[in-house]
Amino acid sequence: MLEGSEVSRLLDILGNRNRRRIIQLLRQKPCFVTEISERLVLSPKAVIEHLQLMEREQLLVSFQDERRRKYYYLSHDINVIVNLQKQDGVTLPSVEENQRTRFARNLEAFRRMVRARDELLDNLEQLEREIESRFAEVMRMRGSFVTDDGDLEIILALSHADLRLAELEEVSSLSTDELKQRLSNLMHTGVVERINDRYRIRGTHGE
Repeated sequence: MLEGSEVSRLLDILGNRNRRRIIQLLRQKPCFVTEISERLVLSPKAVIEHLQLMEREQLLVSFQDERRRKYYYLSHDINVIVNLQKQDGVTLPSVEENQRTRFARNLEAFRRMVRARDELLDNLEQLEREIESRFAEVMRMRGSFVTDDGDLEIILALSHADLRLAELEEVSSLSTDELKQRLSNLMHTGVVERINDRYRIRGTHGE
């Protein structure tokens, strides 16, 4: 049985939708960072941050294969059961009118914020479905522009942010030489461009 503070930490972790998605994926099989990134369409950097947090809380453990890829898997299965019990005969204490008014205002503000948050979450869910659909379309159409998973790893990272070479090295599993060669090939095919010291996905008008 978990203590109160442990329950609070666990609920904080599970309160993030992407961490719940990662846990659901790891329920199926152990995965490495790039695999999680591609399956969930998340930046490798974000995936690493989520994994490190859950590993610190001992929800995940990891091991390296012969290619030095770090695989993560669940150390414990997670089942959250919420039991709501209605309490009968509860009497609210009497309060002064000004306190009642302040309470009502706070309650109304709370209601508005909860509904605004729910609307944002609904929009986010829709956006994530559209992102997954567009990513699937990119995978179907990649042809000779994206030759293999190494190129796809670079493109996925640059889809989240324009990055310097050193930043790409941090979030990819590619060696420096391989990364440079793939970036050169992707620039040659017009998929990626370099502006000053940053690489980015090339826009349709080169903007």
